[in-house]
Amino acid sequence: MARKTMLRIAGLAVCSAILVAGCGGEPAPAAQSSAPPATGGKTSDAPVPAGLPRISILATGGTIAGKANANSAVGYTAGEASAQDLIDAVPGLDKIAQLTTEQISNIGSQDMNEQVWLQLADRIEQIFADDRADGVVVTHGTDTIEETAFFLDHVVAADKPVVLVGSMRPSTALSADGPANLRSAVQVAAAPDARRRGTMVVLNDTIHAAGDVTKTNTTSVQTFASPNTGPIGHVDAAAVRFTEPPSTRRRSTFRVPDKAPFPRVDIVYSHAGMDATQVNDSLGHGAKGIVLAGVGDGNTAKPVVAALSAAAGKGVLVVRSSRVSSGSVVRNAELDDDELGTVSALALNPAKSRILLQLLLINGITEPAEVQRSFADA
Repeated sequence: MARKTMLRIAGLAVCSAILVAGCGGEPAPAAQSSAPPATGGKTSDAPVPAGLPRISILATGGTIAGKANANSAVGYTAGEASAQDLIDAVPGLDKIAQLTTEQISNIGSQDMNEQVWLQLADRIEQIFADDRADGVVVTHGTDTIEETAFFLDHVVAADKPVVLVGSMRPSTALSADGPANLRSAVQVAAAPDARRRGTMVVLNDTIHAAGDVTKTNTTSVQTFASPNTGPIGHVDAAAVRFTEPPSTRRRSTFRVPDKAPFPRVDIVYSHAGMDATQVNDSLGHGAKGIVLAGVGDGNTAKPVVAALSAAAGKGVLVVRSSRVSSGSVVRNAELDDDELGTVSALALNPAKSRILLQLLLINGITEPAEVQRSFADA
């Protein structure tokens, strides 16, 4: 489905939601509405009315759909359970919402790719445009769930909620966290106050916005955090509680191509004793953009700075991010972005900076000043 470049209002108007679910160790935009903004701190704990919200569950695989490997104490195979299997594992889920399921893929999220992203975005847009659901939940592996969430947040323009969910333990584990996470995700997607909040990630009773959420621990169920902003809400069996009202700030959503691949953007990871080999290799393979996962405030070794500046001078988009897990890369601080022709990623981590740079390239946004504004608005 072709998409048009358009602005999304952070406050979404229609009460439809999409749920995307996943797990760890992996494995035409809807019309906009002008509904009034919701109040902050609202708790969606009223009994569900007879007309239950309609929630569409799109499954992509991941640990949440994984099954244990009998030959290993910790190993498992991602993407073994179907979307219906996941629903059947959560008693009472049909009392929260009217559910439909669809299997988009069944892969570990380490194998998540641009083609599946396009399938998800197209399907979500179709569901909302046809008014077939009040929300969407996507089940997804946790390794790259933050990247898929960020992508969908910047291409799906509907006002209805999209919720990604996963788990850190496979479905056959002794204390599998997938069923509880899935129930929470459906609750959030069905909550009236979830509208106009864009794409969210829900795990371990916590609601995160797509822009800041990241995985912080290799195996802990409490792995997801939003290091710069904190979570936007919490959920339990009785209620969905958001900590603040939906933003009223307008932000852009982007057109994407009908098929993959996207323009090549590489991440160059800075380290001690580094030279320009990684930069030159990326350029030799046709990179149209390079994201520096820099040390500290987005810095790197002098030979690398020189190579990145030379690349920027030839029209390659260069963004300075940081390998540090929190904080913002300050423009024109440790390095002179104006002189180098580079862009500061601000609070976006390298993985999300890469996705935003791809979307900007797809939409013909290549002037460094305009790219910088887009990172400020992300």
